[in-house]
Amino acid sequence: MGIGEEDDQFQLLEDKIDELIKHITSLEQKNKSIIENIRIQEGKIAELREETKNFQADKEKASQKVKSLLEKIEKLDI
Repeated sequence: MGIGEEDDQFQLLEDKIDELIKHITSLEQKNKSIIENIRIQEGKIAELREETKNFQADKEKASQKVKSLLEKIEKLDI
């Protein structure tokens, strides 16, 4: 193998390494983006859980109020 062929082989190797570095950099950036999206979604889930908890508490209060009103109506013996 001549010096020119070795230089060509080294250039090919360098080009492939450069492509790999670009690909790895791109994947790392996508990974960071995905992790950020997950963090945002987890925050939204926590908010929705809190809202659900509040709705359940409100539902329970309304149910107790209706029950109390029905008991008052029954006491009227109409």
